[in-house]
Amino acid sequence: MSLNVIFVRHGESVWHGENRYAGATDIDLTDHGRDQAAALADWAGQAGLTAVWSSPMLRCRQTAADSAARAGLPLHLDPRLRELDFGVAEGLTRAEMRERMPEAVASFEADPVAGHFPGGEDPAAAVERYADFLTDLRAEHDGGGKARDGEGGDGRILVVAHSTAIRLTLCRLLDLPLRDYRRRFPHLANCALNELVLGDGTPSLLTLNRPVTPGVPA
Repeated sequence: MSLNVIFVRHGESVWHGENRYAGATDIDLTDHGRDQAAALADWAGQAGLTAVWSSPMLRCRQTAADSAARAGLPLHLDPRLRELDFGVAEGLTRAEMRERMPEAVASFEADPVAGHFPGGEDPAAAVERYADFLTDLRAEHDGGGKARDGEGGDGRILVVAHSTAIRLTLCRLLDLPLRDYRRRFPHLANCALNELVLGDGTPSLLTLNRPVTPGVPA
C-alpha cells in the first residue's frame, strides 16, 4: 500500500514580511496569507483529498480550515506538527540576531541542527515527532482512498504545517542529512504543494513548491 501526502506551508504570516523567526509564537495570517489560503481551498475542492491534517497553531489552522471545508472533510489537528521553538531567536530578524548574538548565528549557519539556537528545540528531536505523526497517519489512512492513474496511493492527504517542520521531514523521508535542510530546501513557498508518495519502500517526491494555479488540474 502507499499514501500520497501533500505538505503545505501555511499562508503568509504577520512576521513574514519582516522575515522574523516565528516558531513557538502563535501569530496570525496577513490579508495576503488569507488570500493564499483561499486559493489553496479552491485547489482542495477538486484535489480528491481523503483527509486534511494541520498543526494546531493559528496560522496553520486558518490556512487549513477552508481547504477541509471545500473538500467536505473534517479538519484534524495534531500537536506533533507544530513548528520548532527557536528559543532566543523568536521574533527577531536575522539582522537583529547578528547584532545581539553573532556567535549563535554563526553556529546556526554552520550546522542548524547541532548549532540550533539557545533555548530552542533540538531539530533532531523535533523530526522524531514528525516521524511519529507520519507513522500514525499511515496506519490510520492507508487503504482509505482511490489511487490516481500513474501516481499510486491509496489515499491523498493534505498536511498543513510549517517551513522548518516540513523541510526536516523531507530530509528524513528522502534520507538526506538533517543538517542540510536549509541548503537542500532553501525556500518553501507559502501554500505551495509538496507531494510525496509514501510506499513500502523509499518515498518518492512528486512535486516541490508547486503553486496552486486556477485552471490547473489538481
